Amino acid sequence: MAHSDLLGRHRAVLPPWVPLFYEDPLEIESGSGRTVRGADGRDYLDFYAGVAVNILGYDVPEIREAAERTLRKGVVHSSTFYLIREQIELAERIADVSGIDDPVVFFTTSGSEAVETALLLATQYRQSRQVIALRYAYHGRSFGALSVTGDRAWQSQGLSPLRVAHARSGDKRNGGMAGLDDAAYVRACAQDLQEMIATSTPERTAAMLVEPIQGVAGAVPLVPGQLRAYADVLREQDILLIADEVQTGWGRTGRYWGYQWHGVTPDLLVFAKGVGSGFPLGGVVGRRDVMTSLPGASLSTFGGNALSCAVAAATLDYVDKHDLPTHALRMGALLREELAGKLTDPSVGEVRGAGLLMAIEYVHPLTREPDAARARHVQEECRRLGLLVGLGGAFRNCLRIMPPLTVTAPEVRQAAGIIAAASGSVQVRGDSSAAPSKSLD
Repeated sequence: MAHSDLLGRHRAVLPPWVPLFYEDPLEIESGSGRTVRGADGRDYLDFYAGVAVNILGYDVPEIREAAERTLRKGVVHSSTFYLIREQIELAERIADVSGIDDPVVFFTTSGSEAVETALLLATQYRQSRQVIALRYAYHGRSFGALSVTGDRAWQSQGLSPLRVAHARSGDKRNGGMAGLDDAAYVRACAQDLQEMIATSTPERTAAMLVEPIQGVAGAVPLVPGQLRAYADVLREQDILLIADEVQTGWGRTGRYWGYQWHGVTPDLLVFAKGVGSGFPLGGVVGRRDVMTSLPGASLSTFGGNALSCAVAAATLDYVDKHDLPTHALRMGALLREELAGKLTDPSVGEVRGAGLLMAIEYVHPLTREPDAARARHVQEECRRLGLLVGLGGAFRNCLRIMPPLTVTAPEVRQAAGIIAAASGSVQVRGDSSAAPSKSLD
């Protein structure tokens, strides 16, 4: 009774465009390690991690101690009009690991706000509001972030404060470039970008915003060499490269930053999610000349508050001490191996991603068209069997897999077994009878 009452209260006071997973939405009450307990009294192995936020898992002593230590001081917030030791120390640390020359850091409270800040800085620096993003991209829910988002399901309206053009993503299966090998596809993408800049943008371009792996699109990686080819074109035109590392940062892909797989260095880097271990924190780190280009004053009232920064420092201590990027690479490889051996469902179109940012794509076996219904049913069945996974993809036909980076080998094997069993069960029941769906619901 209490649970159904909570769902009714949610629907009464929250907007209908805030989606909930599952036919019977889940309330999570507590957690430990990689396991959470629902209000239904069941324990679940969590392979979604609060949308890649809880990178260390749950009830981590180091995080709890950092938060309690800060709370005991009695001052959680003072605003950026005062010196904040925790903020300065964290900024120094992020600047050091960013890979960007002479970096400056600005803190926000979310990834959306961080994307907005990067766009503000880039357009001011270049005195242009023309921006390029990738097809199928997702960059957040705020006005500018939605403007550059290349996924129609998340674009609630067509108004925009920016002029935006969308270049090709890493998904080379669609359109006239389908069938090209990687090298030919990269060349074609670079030529297409050059032509776009020369002919399709009405003013000089301020920046190109890129996710090294497109998370919401279903863990779609850029083709090897693609980001490097794009960066070469941008450099010729003095266009800024912004790396959106909100989901790919802090070791999730097997390296500290997703861009490090591509042999490029961005001018601006956007971060959020995992660094705060559930406390709201995001930001931008970038070249000093770009980061200092605003002519007036600006701030983020809660960005870089002492509590979030103290927790972030403890998070990074843990990431470094336990070398979680390397661990993520190993566990990601193990998950792929386990899935390859257990997942025999012919409706699985592709398993893709890097490290512990992965997705399983479901398609109609005969037509190979996206099968959103099957993906939803497999997600439901995974929950029934005790595993939480996400749902996404450009056509909502992908399971999204993003466990805490502390996940163990036995937990990886357990999750792979559940996914295979869930997929097989759906196949046996023949639940995939609906036509491909592009809606969220």
